[in-house]
Amino acid sequence: MGQIPSERGAVALSSIAITGLIIAAAVVLFVWNRIPVVVVAMSTALALYATGILSLNAALSGLGDPAVIFIATLFIVSAALESTGVTAWAGQLLIAKAGTESRTRLLVLTSLLVAFLTALISVNGAVAALLPVVIVMAVRLKRAPSQLLMPLVFSAHAGSMLALTGTPVNVLVSNAAAEAGLNRFGFFEFTIVGIPLLLGTIAIIILFGQRLLPERSGPTIPSDFSKHAQTLIEQYGLSSGTFQMRVRTTSPYIGVAPGSVDIGAFPGLQLVAIQQGEEGGPLRRPTVAEGDYFILRGEPEMAAAFAAQNHLAFREQHAASDLQDVLFNRSSGLAEVIIPPRSGMVGATVFPGMITQSGDLIIMAVQRQGADLGHEKIVLEAGDTLLLQGTWKALDVHLEDPNVLVVNSPELVRRQAVPMGAGAKQAIVILMVMVILLATGVVPPAIAGLLAAGAIILTGILTVEQSYRAISWTTVILVGAMMPLSTAMYETGAAALLAKTLVSLVGDAGPFALLAGLFVLTAVMGQLISNTATALIVIPIGVAAANGMGVSPRPVLMSVAVAAAASFLTPVATPTNLMVMGPGGYKFGDYWKLGLPLLLWFFVVATFYVPLIWRF
Repeated sequence: MGQIPSERGAVALSSIAITGLIIAAAVVLFVWNRIPVVVVAMSTALALYATGILSLNAALSGLGDPAVIFIATLFIVSAALESTGVTAWAGQLLIAKAGTESRTRLLVLTSLLVAFLTALISVNGAVAALLPVVIVMAVRLKRAPSQLLMPLVFSAHAGSMLALTGTPVNVLVSNAAAEAGLNRFGFFEFTIVGIPLLLGTIAIIILFGQRLLPERSGPTIPSDFSKHAQTLIEQYGLSSGTFQMRVRTTSPYIGVAPGSVDIGAFPGLQLVAIQQGEEGGPLRRPTVAEGDYFILRGEPEMAAAFAAQNHLAFREQHAASDLQDVLFNRSSGLAEVIIPPRSGMVGATVFPGMITQSGDLIIMAVQRQGADLGHEKIVLEAGDTLLLQGTWKALDVHLEDPNVLVVNSPELVRRQAVPMGAGAKQAIVILMVMVILLATGVVPPAIAGLLAAGAIILTGILTVEQSYRAISWTTVILVGAMMPLSTAMYETGAAALLAKTLVSLVGDAGPFALLAGLFVLTAVMGQLISNTATALIVIPIGVAAANGMGVSPRPVLMSVAVAAAASFLTPVATPTNLMVMGPGGYKFGDYWKLGLPLLLWFFVVATFYVPLIWRF
C-alpha cells in the first residue's frame, strides 16, 4: 500500500514528461519551418492521443470548439467588407485626407485606419486590404514603401488589442477567463489596453521610424488597379470614337426590341451594345426602357445627330468620362482575356458588340498583337485579346472558363478600384449588428459570428464557395489542433509544474515579476512561432501560476494577450510581417530596429498598466 503514492507520482511525472516532449517537439518544428504548421499542429494532437495523454475525443475536441468556429466566421466577415469595396473606400479616403506634405499626418492616418480595420476584421484582413493602397500612396507621394509598410503592420498589431475580434488570441484569453470561473473579457474591454498601446506605437513610429527604417522599394509590388478602367478604355481605343447614350422618357426606342434598333440612316455609326439600366450588363428584357444605355462607335458629329434625333442623353464634351462610369461602376466592370493555344475558342467568329453565349457579357473590342481589329467579324486566333464587359458577378463566374486566360482577376480589380460597391451597405449593417451582439453579450460570440456569416451568404454578398475560400484554414486548424495541448497541460499537471517553477524563480518579487516573466516567455516564443500557438501554450501556465500565487488570472491573461501581439522582431513572427517583406524591400535584420522599442513599450503596458485596470 505504501508504494501506491509513488507509483501514481511516477505515472504523473511520466505524463508530464511526455507532454513536455510533445511541446518541445512542436516548438522545434514550428521554428524549423520545413513542415507546414497545419501538419505540426495536427501531429501534436495525434501525439497526445497516441501516447495516452488524452482520449481521441479530447485530442480532437478543439476542432469543434466554439472559439474556433467564431474565428472562422471572422474571416468571412472580413472578406465581405473587402469584396464589397468597403476597405477600398477607406483606402481612397486615406489617400484623399493624407495630403502630400506632412509625414506625421500620413503616418497617423494610416496607423489609425489600419488599427480600426484590424479591430473589426483581424490583422491579416486589414493589412491585406490596405497593403496595395499604401504602396500606391507611397508611389504617388514619392516616398519609399519601406517607410510606410512596416509602420502599417506594427500599427495593425497594436490595433488588434482594440476589440475582441482583433486577433484569435483575444478570443482564446476571453475563453480562458471563463474556464477559470471568471467573467469573459468584454468586446470593448480590450480597448482599455488597446488605446495606450496604439498611441504609444504611433508616437514611436513618428519619432524614430524615419531613422530606424531603411529607404527601399521592393521588387514585388502589388498592382495598382485604381485607374484600371481608364487604362483599358485607352488601350482598346474606346475613349475616342465610342459614346454612351442614355435612353430618355421621350425616346422613340422605348418599347422597341433590341434587334429592331436600326441605325442604318447614320453611315459610319455602329451600335456596339445596349446595356440594361444601372445593372450595367447586356439587355435581358425583350424591349428597351428608359434609363437603358446605347454604346456606339463612330464620328462624333454623327453620334451627336443620332442622339438628338432619337432623344438620347448625350454630352460630347464628357463622353470619355461618362463612358468610364457606365462601363466600370459598382454593378459592372471590364475584363481583359487572352485566347490561349488549344483553346476551344480558336477559330470562333466574334465581333465588337457581340453578346457571349452565356448571354451576360459583351465583347467590347478585339486586338491581335496590340492592334485593334476594327468592328467587322473576326476569326479568333491563339494570342488574341478580348475586352469583355458585364456585371461583376458574370465576370467572376464566366472567366473561370479554361478557354480563356484572364489578365487581371476581376475580383482583385473590384476590391481595389470600386469603393463601396454592390453589397457594401449590407456588409456594414451586418458588421455593426455583429459588433452590437458581441458588445452586449446577448448571444455567445460563436453564435454572433455564425449569424453574421449566414447573413453575408443569404444576402448574396459572398457565395458559399467564396466563403470557404475566405477562411484561413491554416489558422483555424492551427487553433483547433493546438487547443487540446492546453487541456493536456492542465490534466497532467505540466502547467502547474511550469507555473510552480516560474513562481519559485520570481520568488518574493511579487505578481508584477510574474507578469514580466510571462511577457518575456510569450514575446520570445512569439518571434519564432505563431503567436496563436504561443498563447495556447502559455495561457494554462499563466492561469496556474496566478492560482499558485493567489492572484486573479484576469490581469495575467490580458498581459499574455498584449505579449502575443508584440510580434515585431522577425519577419516570420506573423503572416503580416512576412506579407510586407517583399513589397517593402526589407531584410531579416530590419525588423528588430523599430520592433525593439515597440516591444519595450508593450512590456511596460503589459507589466505595469494592465494591473492598474484588472487588479490582482
